Amino acid sequence: MLARRMMAIVTIVALSATACGSQVAVTSPSASASARATQQAGSAVPEATPSPVASPLVQPSTGLPSASAGVVVPLADALATMEPRAVWQDFYDLTQIPRTSHHEEQATAFLSAFGKGLGLETITDDVGNVIIREPATPGMEDRPGVVLQAHMDMVGQQTPDSTVDLLTDPISAVVEDGWVHAQGTTLGADDGIGVAIIMALLQAKDVAHGPIEALFTVNEEDGFTGINGLSPDVLRGRLYINVDNEQEGQFLISSAGGVYVEIAADYPETPTPSGMTGVQIDVGGLLGGHSGVDIDKGRGSAHQIMARLLVEAAAAQPPFDVRVASLVGGNARNAIPSTTTVVAAVPTDQYAAFEKFVADFSATVATELAATDPGVTVTTKPVDLPASVMDAASQTALIGAVFDAPQGVYKMSDTVPGLVETSGNLGVLDIGAGTFTGSVYVRSAIDSERDAEALRFITVFEDAGATTATAGAYSSWPPNPDSPLLALMTQVYTDLFGTAPEATAVHAGLETSVAGVKYPDMDMISIGPTLRDVHTPNERLEVASVPKVYDLIVAALAEVK
Repeated sequence: MLARRMMAIVTIVALSATACGSQVAVTSPSASASARATQQAGSAVPEATPSPVASPLVQPSTGLPSASAGVVVPLADALATMEPRAVWQDFYDLTQIPRTSHHEEQATAFLSAFGKGLGLETITDDVGNVIIREPATPGMEDRPGVVLQAHMDMVGQQTPDSTVDLLTDPISAVVEDGWVHAQGTTLGADDGIGVAIIMALLQAKDVAHGPIEALFTVNEEDGFTGINGLSPDVLRGRLYINVDNEQEGQFLISSAGGVYVEIAADYPETPTPSGMTGVQIDVGGLLGGHSGVDIDKGRGSAHQIMARLLVEAAAAQPPFDVRVASLVGGNARNAIPSTTTVVAAVPTDQYAAFEKFVADFSATVATELAATDPGVTVTTKPVDLPASVMDAASQTALIGAVFDAPQGVYKMSDTVPGLVETSGNLGVLDIGAGTFTGSVYVRSAIDSERDAEALRFITVFEDAGATTATAGAYSSWPPNPDSPLLALMTQVYTDLFGTAPEATAVHAGLETSVAGVKYPDMDMISIGPTLRDVHTPNERLEVASVPKVYDLIVAALAEVK
C-alpha cells in the first residue's frame, strides 16, 4: 500500500486548477497584516472581516527590504520595510529568545504570554507545548477547525570562532541580498519562521477563518518530546497545517520515520609512552547540514574523515603510532558533523613526517569533496602532551567502528525519483577519560528498513565492544494523495500565484507522523517558506517566500468548507 501511495505522489503536481470547483476570494493579506496587534490585549472574537476583493488573484508583496546588493542590514533595522510586518516583527522577537532543543522554557513563557495578551484561550501542557485557540470570525462558526502547528525549538550550531552562548544570548540576524541569516550561528528559522507566521495570523484582525488552534511544540529537533507528549484529546480541529517545510511552492504529504541509536563504551587508558609529542588534529570547513534534507548531497562527515585519517595513519608504511587521548565533534544528532578535534600523542621522531602525512591527506580529501565541501581542511598543531591515551586495542576497535559505520544514504526510493528512502547519521561523538559515547539518527520511509539500518550501526559498534540502545522510534507519515486539504490548498495556490505547487515527500521527520497517530482522522499537510542549509551556521531564509506562505494560509482559511 505504501509503495502504491508513494508512486501516486509524483502525479500530484498535475492536479487540475479546478480541483476544488470554486474560486478563491482573498482580502489582500500581506498588506493588511502589517500593523502589529500584540501591543495590547485584543478581543477573543476578531473584528468583522472586510469584503473580499473581486479578483481571486493576488500579487503579494515580495517582503523585501530596500537594500542594495551586497549590503548587510541588521534585521531589527530592516523591519520597517519588510512584509508582512507582523510576521517579521514576531520572528525578530523570537531571535531574541534562547530556545535550543531541551531549553525552550523562555519560548514557552513568551508564547503563553502572547496568547493571553490577545485575550485568547491559552493552554500550556505538561511538556511545555502551547495551544492558543481563536474563535471563528462572524459567520464562519460552522467551518471545520484548523490546527496551525510549528515547533519553537531550534538546532544550535555555530562557527568555531563564534563566541555566542546559544543558551543565553540572542541570535544576531541580518538581511543580505534577499535572504535573512545569522552571524556565526544557526538562524532558528527552522522553525521560528513557522511560529512567527502563525503568531501573525492570530494577531490579524482582517482574516476570515473558522475556529483556529495554534499548536507550538517543544523539542521537535531532538526527540519529538513535544508532539509525543501532546494529549490525544486536546485538539479540536479536523485540518492540520504544519508550517515546517523548507521550500515555498512545495506541499509535503509524507515524511520519514526515525529512531535514535545511543552508543557507549568504557575503555582502559594507559600512561602516554615516553618519547612522544602532543598534537591536535582538526577536521573543519565542512558544510554539515540537516541529516535528512542534506544527507543526499554527498557532504563529508567530520567524524568519518577523522577516523579515516587515523586508520590510514596506522596502515601507512611505516605506520604512524598515533595514540588518541580525546576525540570530540558534533553537537546534534540530526546534523551532519562539520568539525571534529582529536588530541593525541605521536612519537617525536615521527612528528614532522606525520605533519606532512596529514597535509597530504587534507589535499586528498579536499580533492574528493571539491564539489560538495570546498572548504574542508585537516590541520595539525602542537599541544601539551596528554598524560594518558586510549589503550591500543580499544583505539583500533572503536576508531575502526567509526570508520566502518554506515554513514549517509543507504537506499534511494524506488517509487519517488530523487527521494532518499533510508539513511543514518553519526552526529555526536565524544571520546576521552576512558569513556566513548556516540549518537546516531536513522531515518526511513519504511519502518522495517529503519530498524535494519539501526541494526547495522548496532552491529558495527557492538562488535567493537560498545553497548547500544535505541530510543524515540516513530513511524513515517504515509501519503494521502486524495487529501481534501491538499486539493483545496493546491487550488488556492494555483489561483493566487498562477502555477501549481509540487506535492511530494521529504526524507526528514515531521511532527505529522506522531500527530497522525494521535488523531487518525486529521487531514494534514506541511508547507513553509524557503530555507537553505538548516542545522548549520549557513542557515538562511528567503525573504520573498515568506509573504507567499502567509497569503496562502489566509486564502485557504477563507475557503475551508
